[in-house]
Amino acid sequence: MIQHLLTLLTLIISITGIAQDDDNAVIVMELFTSQGCSSCPPADDLLEEIKDTYKNDQVFVLSYHVDYWNRLGWKDPFSQTVFSDYQREYAQKFDSRSMYTPQLVVNGSEHFSGSDSVKVQNALQRYAGIDAVNEIYLTNVEKESTSIALEYLVKGDEFARLTLALVISERITKIGRGENRNKTLKNTNIVAARLVETKKSGGVLLGIPDWMNDTDELSVIGYTQDTTMKVTGAFKIEL
Repeated sequence: MIQHLLTLLTLIISITGIAQDDDNAVIVMELFTSQGCSSCPPADDLLEEIKDTYKNDQVFVLSYHVDYWNRLGWKDPFSQTVFSDYQREYAQKFDSRSMYTPQLVVNGSEHFSGSDSVKVQNALQRYAGIDAVNEIYLTNVEKESTSIALEYLVKGDEFARLTLALVISERITKIGRGENRNKTLKNTNIVAARLVETKKSGGVLLGIPDWMNDTDELSVIGYTQDTTMKVTGAFKIEL
C-alpha cells in the first residue's frame, strides 16, 4: 500500500504541467474497468489522481464500465453492453485476441494496463506535444428530468466520428459479492451515456439513466476520432 501511494505521488509530481506545454494539445484517457474485477481498483485510483491533477483541462479521463464481468457474482451498476462493444472495436484496431480490464486507451492510439503509472507518465509526456486538429463546441445545454439536450459544432480537419459522453464525477459503492466483495470502491468520471455522431453539427439528446440522482456532478465530454480511432480533439462542459 505504501509503495502504491509513493508511486502515485511520484506520478503527480512528474505529470503536473506536462500538457500545459502546448495549449493545442489534448489527451483523452479511456479506462475500461469493472467493479467485478479485482485488478481494477488501482487503475480506478490512478485515473482519479490524473483527474485531480489536471481538472479535465486538456487531459480528459473517462471510465467505461464493461459488462462481461457481471456473470462472476457482482453486477456493476454502471456497466453497459455498448461499452463492451466499444472496447471490442479497440481490440480489433489493436489486433488483440482478447479484451481485458483494466485497459487504458490513450488518444485512441495505444493501450496498456490502467494501473501502470510509468506508462501513463510516458504517454502524458508523449501526447502533450501533438496538436489537436479539431475544435469542439457544446452549446445550448438544457438538463431535463430524463435527458440532456445540447447542440454541437466541430471545426477543423475531417473526422470520422464525434463521441459525446455524459459523465458522473464520482461514485462510491460498497461491493457485496464477486472478486471485490466487502470492499468500498470509488469510481471517477463514470460514463453514464454515450452518443456517436458523424456530422459536423447538430442537436442531440443524452438519456439520463434511472440510477442517477440529483446530487451527482455531471459533465459532457466530447471528443473526435479519425478513421483509425485516433483522437483529434476534445472538449468538456460542466452541467
